Amino acid sequence: MDGKVALITGGSRGIGRATAVLFAREGAKVCVNYVNGEAEANKVADEIRSIGGQATALRADISREAEVAEMVRRAVSQFGRIDILVNNAGILLPGDLMTMTDKALDDMFGINVKGTIYCTREVAKGMLDNGGGKIVNVASNAGLGNSYRGNTAYGITKAAVMLLTKRFAFEFRGRNVNVNCVAPGYTDTEMPARGKTRPQFEASVAEVSTRTMLNRIGRPEEIADAIMFFATEESSFATGQTLVVDGGRMDYLSHGI
Repeated sequence: MDGKVALITGGSRGIGRATAVLFAREGAKVCVNYVNGEAEANKVADEIRSIGGQATALRADISREAEVAEMVRRAVSQFGRIDILVNNAGILLPGDLMTMTDKALDDMFGINVKGTIYCTREVAKGMLDNGGGKIVNVASNAGLGNSYRGNTAYGITKAAVMLLTKRFAFEFRGRNVNVNCVAPGYTDTEMPARGKTRPQFEASVAEVSTRTMLNRIGRPEEIADAIMFFATEESSFATGQTLVVDGGRMDYLSHGI
């Protein structure tokens, strides 16, 4: 990844942070997007600089198209171009059919779906002018129908991200822009721990672990490894694909995947 420029949305923590640091270790210049975690984003950028890399923290609410355009403008102004986009930013607001609220749906569609569209559209303009690029969307196995309670509303948005991956790959056909998706399972990040006490989170981890073939949850670094595969030339003949990285979850609401 030497000399490549990567923009990672939601890069201040969790999977985004792990991806930013990994990319930097492999030689990429990294733009760390955040919306609220300024201190955390600056800490990630500082960590990258401490290992000899180049990084900048860029604030933007990706559900707002104008802010996305300004973020991309600033990234290109500093580093000259964007070669890799990782659409990682996302929010999880629990809700099933009878409990999901309009606000939760609007907020999740704004970040998880519209944000993916806005960032891809804005970054792709430069990629198409520069001869190509790599786009990696981060979805979730919730979009494939895992049976974890409270995931209906969230799963709707992540299923949309998977379909957008195929549609974007199709729209960029013949233009040297690869678009792929990583669908993580339950991963040890701030997102699944939010709103839970430590004992509640540990109980949740124990419950989900019994549903995986590996009998554990994932680490952010393991998801970052999968994202890096799609961001490099190692995956040059793959596009429109979703790679599920969930420890072998066994509880899908279907007859198979």
